[in-house]
Amino acid sequence: MKSIFKSEAARLGLVAWYDRVRAELTVPTGSLQVPTSLGSTHVLTAGDVDAPSMILLHGALANSALLLRELQDLSNSFRVHAVDVLGQSALSADARPSVSNNDYGRWLEEVMEGLGLPRAHVVGVSWGGFVAIRLAAHAPERIERLALLAPAGMVGSPLSNHVRVGWPMTRYLLSPSQPRLRAFLAQLLTTPDEDWIGYLGDAFLAFHMNMKVPARVRSGELAGFHAPTFVLGADRDLSFPGDALLKRAAEVFPNLQRAELVADSKHCPPTTPAFREWLARELTGFFLDEVDEGVSPGSKQKDGRDGRPEPRPPRP
Repeated sequence: MKSIFKSEAARLGLVAWYDRVRAELTVPTGSLQVPTSLGSTHVLTAGDVDAPSMILLHGALANSALLLRELQDLSNSFRVHAVDVLGQSALSADARPSVSNNDYGRWLEEVMEGLGLPRAHVVGVSWGGFVAIRLAAHAPERIERLALLAPAGMVGSPLSNHVRVGWPMTRYLLSPSQPRLRAFLAQLLTTPDEDWIGYLGDAFLAFHMNMKVPARVRSGELAGFHAPTFVLGADRDLSFPGDALLKRAAEVFPNLQRAELVADSKHCPPTTPAFREWLARELTGFFLDEVDEGVSPGSKQKDGRDGRPEPRPPRP
């Protein structure tokens, strides 16, 4: 089977990025390899072993350390298992599960089995959101509560948006340069984070960019999934437009308890300390079933289907 990487040197370059980011985390972490039928899966752990269990699933071409950097405050309240998604990380097996069926759901269930987790809270970001949805369709009983941040596998985007992202990406891949990389990532990143720019610049050149678009969840496919669900969209997301995303979430999730639209945010939300703290606090409150008295008017917390929320500004 063809490797998902262009070369071993390219893969090792991404592993070096992981090592660097992990070393900079301010919380103690552990590392596990979990065998599955699709290949060995790396898991980065943090938090008290006796705390409620949580699975974190990163976006396309990323890794567990990068996601934990953004959400490490969750380890204050949960035993976090940040999974290196098969086919999207240099830390797990060199394999690419199908995105047209429930391969990803079956794989993640095997990971949870290997971790000894009958159930867990689940957070899925972008591509990781698609993986979480596949688990919800395949083994809904495995999910205690679910949070999806700009998830793939729910809505598409207009052709004009594809062009705005695709053309700058193509120019960068054909002739890499810093100006072209920054022009491309300006369509995705809300804040010009140098670590994300550097990492993604290497990742887009390291992976074979022949990934298929994840299948969208079908109407009624999640009828048997009743876990409380929180969906966060971004109003300037070119990949998965926030308004359309939250509207679809209300249609497909039987127990959508909270839907929120973040204002002035692109597909990758702000990476500022204040926004990270806010997001971890909102997620912690949801997973621990705590009511946030400070929610702004118009944002839906307990019934995401009761109208569409007004955008909330990102925290500075």
